[in-house]
Amino acid sequence: MTRYDLPCNIAQTLNIIGDRWTMLILHELLIGTENFNEIKQKLPGLSSNVLSARLKALEEAELVTSQLYSAHPPRYSYRLTKAGEQLEHVFNAMAIWGSEYLNPCFKEVVDATTDEAVEIVYRTKESGAITEDLVIRAIERQP
Repeated sequence: MTRYDLPCNIAQTLNIIGDRWTMLILHELLIGTENFNEIKQKLPGLSSNVLSARLKALEEAELVTSQLYSAHPPRYSYRLTKAGEQLEHVFNAMAIWGSEYLNPCFKEVVDATTDEAVEIVYRTKESGAITEDLVIRAIERQP
């Protein structure tokens, strides 16, 4: 697995969720699939060994928790942590991008009430004001 040794949020995030199958596994958990065999069934081509390794890595990264629901044989259910649930915004952004640029497009993100397509809007955390003037800046580290 490729690891990025860069002082970059994108690189460090990819170190956690950038391996093959990881995002699709997270998406299955996000939409409510909870057990190992269901995840494997919904993702044809994903081997049991890879699924097991990815779930273990996601638990270590504290994006997923597991709970034993059958002792013999041992079987676990998996759920997203709060940090894992917050990846919903990433999935929505990818789906919105895909609805604009993929051909064929498979999904779109719409308002549940009006059925209108949605777009991404940025708000400032403190005032809640909508902004389009964004800049990514480095965070000064204290020695």
